Amino acid sequence: MPKAVHPIDRMVGLNIRIFRLAKDMLGKAIGVSFQQVQKYESGHNRVGSSRLSRIAETLGVPVSRLFDNETRTADGHVNGALVTDLLAAPYAVQMLRAFGGMANNDVRRSFVDLMECLCDADGKPVRGAKRRTRSKTGDH
Repeated sequence: MPKAVHPIDRMVGLNIRIFRLAKDMLGKAIGVSFQQVQKYESGHNRVGSSRLSRIAETLGVPVSRLFDNETRTADGHVNGALVTDLLAAPYAVQMLRAFGGMANNDVRRSFVDLMECLCDADGKPVRGAKRRTRSKTGDH
């Protein structure tokens, strides 16, 4: 029977994955194989404190950021793990990098409209979805 993955190990692993994908490197820089990095990212192998420190240094983030799984609203209230969960999805960091490279805001808005039309609230593809209209100010 496989051992259960502790939620903190999973959260740290997901954060390592997000930052690794953003920086597009890690294993060689910290002296482990890509397979070992994947075990860290899935939470199946725990990361020792010295290696965690080296990972954070390599990724250019404070160690505490690897334990962060919260977003805060403008008034300082904790809003849950939404951003981390979204960024941990396959191809999310690559999608965000491409989105950030779009210089034209109209193209960005069209891209968001397309993504929203392709998926319903459950994340399932929608056939024949109607395009939502937006005002010129970008409000909906």
